[in-house]
Amino acid sequence: MSETTPLQIGAEGVDVDAIVRELRERVAERRARGEYDEATVARAERFNLANLKDDAQFLERYLTCLRQAVQVDIDDFDIVERRARLAPLLKRLKRGIWCLLRFYTYRLWSQQNQINGMLLAATEIIATRDQERLDRIEARLSEIEARLDAAGKSS
Repeated sequence: MSETTPLQIGAEGVDVDAIVRELRERVAERRARGEYDEATVARAERFNLANLKDDAQFLERYLTCLRQAVQVDIDDFDIVERRARLAPLLKRLKRGIWCLLRFYTYRLWSQQNQINGMLLAATEIIATRDQERLDRIEARLSEIEARLDAAGKSS
């Protein structure tokens, strides 16, 4: 195994360097196709959910992720066929099926997008309402504590 390979597999006959090389090639291909949004990936790494310290931080991160993922992508996608001999025929068949089903899938996706949007809005409303309520309770508690401190100092 080379020094740059970040993966260790303890099984006989496994070429770890080849696996890592194939993974890197696939990532490069997908990045070239625009499948990986660098900003989103970097942000996900910085805000790893395991590193979140409190509920408010988790909720904010969760809502941010929901906002980013709320809409189902209804754009066409490239059809990839791994069986080399049949690839041209199978790609045409899959495109034909997609053309026949596109109307139905777009209807489903648009309905799903509406539902996702409403659920996100409801979640944000509940989170905002709860945060406002918590802020009022904390302000009231601070006021009561200040009165108790003042009463304790005057006696």
